[in-house]
Amino acid sequence: MTVEEITVQELKKIQDEKKPVLLVDVREKFEKELVDIGGTLIPLGQLADRLPEIESHKDKPIIIYCRSGARSAEACRILMSNGYRDVKNLRGGILKWADDIDPSLPKY
Repeated sequence: MTVEEITVQELKKIQDEKKPVLLVDVREKFEKELVDIGGTLIPLGQLADRLPEIESHKDKPIIIYCRSGARSAEACRILMSNGYRDVKNLRGGILKWADDIDPSLPKY
């Protein structure tokens, strides 16, 4: 199953233009406390059980992110296998966001 990706620059443009998109953070709570770019926290290990929380977004754009892009790619596969159609992985995750968009963010 091929996971579509979106760059941090593309996400920033979507946010700047206030386009409707669900941003989901699949890191752990302690990671979100370190660095937060505003996504809804649903840790990867809880995603399958918490799908009803995002059911209303099944046919809407969803962007998933984590620290580097690996966990979020897995999360995209879970969503796609459950019928979610417009799912993208943030390439490079929070680390890439810190590099290219907001260098003031801590890297961990």
